[in-house]
Amino acid sequence: MWDYNPKVMEYFLHPKNAGEIEHPDGVGEEGSLACGDALKLTFKLDKDGRIADAKFKTFGCASAIASASIMTEMIKGLTIEEAEKVTNKDIVDKLGGLPEQKMHCSVMGMEALQAAIQNYRGGKGKQPPKPEGKIVCTCFGVTDKEIEKVIIENDLETAEQVTNYCKAGGGCGSCIGEIEAIIEKIRGKKTKQPQAAPHPKKLTNIQKIQLIQRTISEQVRPLLKAHGGDVELVDVEGNKVIVAFRGMCSHCRTAEFTIKDVVEAKLKEFVSNDIVVQEENAG
Repeated sequence: MWDYNPKVMEYFLHPKNAGEIEHPDGVGEEGSLACGDALKLTFKLDKDGRIADAKFKTFGCASAIASASIMTEMIKGLTIEEAEKVTNKDIVDKLGGLPEQKMHCSVMGMEALQAAIQNYRGGKGKQPPKPEGKIVCTCFGVTDKEIEKVIIENDLETAEQVTNYCKAGGGCGSCIGEIEAIIEKIRGKKTKQPQAAPHPKKLTNIQKIQLIQRTISEQVRPLLKAHGGDVELVDVEGNKVIVAFRGMCSHCRTAEFTIKDVVEAKLKEFVSNDIVVQEENAG
């Protein structure tokens, strides 16, 4: 279970401003149900051009609910120009902190607010413009400009931190190299990433199982937990590793993709090139 502080729990258990405003001046939607998090923000202006009311609807975890809830309170009374300066760091600070793996929830709140402001400025009924930049993470549709923004605003140094803040790199992992290059460009130094240990010439069965368990725990699980999922080692039969997905991963449409391009890839890298991963009851 995540270690949430009392303020986060209060806004999760007793959210403020949940719902949707009728005939809003601005509407912003971020996230995707397929990815496990989605947020819709609506706001209404008063005659002086200040945000008189703001409401949210979300499909997500405690962090997503708490972030959206406190953000709606933060922007009430602000002008559009003042509201667009609200960052995810402001949201997290107001909550008194979030677990590192849940920082993307605060980013989603900030992006929903920005989308709502763009919608207001573009006119009702018009969709906000598409994110600027080139798509880097195809799994979650994150652009290089979005990655640069979270790195700069939150002083990030590793690809794992970027995943925690905006999910980029948390799917198949094929964009990790590009994320590292962006970090290097911004920070002017290479990102230190864990190096794969050389494969021992021969492992006993016990050694192999221990190495598989350690690799899943250290290299695979953090990626999945960043998106509300998890994986457990069920059995090892020679070079066949049987696993079971938990949480969001247990009913994710990309589970087969995750097995091959995340779990199996990591086990091949850190344990043996002969490893084959299979999901429990997959045949």
